[in-house]
Amino acid sequence: MTSNLTMFERYGGFATVSKVVSDFYSRVQESDVASPFFAGSDMRTLIDHQTKFIASLMDGPASYTDEHLKRVHDRLNIDEAAFEEIVMLLTESLEDNGVEKHDVTQVCKKFAASKHYIVSGD
Repeated sequence: MTSNLTMFERYGGFATVSKVVSDFYSRVQESDVASPFFAGSDMRTLIDHQTKFIASLMDGPASYTDEHLKRVHDRLNIDEAAFEEIVMLLTESLEDNGVEKHDVTQVCKKFAASKHYIVSGD
C-alpha cells in the first residue's frame, strides 16, 4: 500500500521543517563562506521565510514564485561558492534531522533548480 502523504506530511510538517531550518541557520552562521551573506539579517524573519520555502520544497502548504526568490536574493549578491556551501549545509541539516537520503536528494534538486534566481554575485 502506497501512502498519499506528501514528503512534508510524512516528516511531521512544520515542526520538523522548523527544526531543520534552525539547524541549517546554525550551520550557516558558523560557515566562513555562507555567513557573510546573512550578516545583519533579522534571523527570526529569515527563519520564518526559509521554513516556508523548505516546506514548499517538500510539497507542503507554502509556495514561492521565481520572481519573489529573485527579488529577495538580488541585493545579497550570493555567489556560486556560497550557493554550493548552502546546498551542502542544507543537505547535512536534512540528513541529521532524519530525512531519508532519497528525500534529501529530491529537496536539494528542487532547491538547485532555483539557483539562477538566488545566485547573482560573481
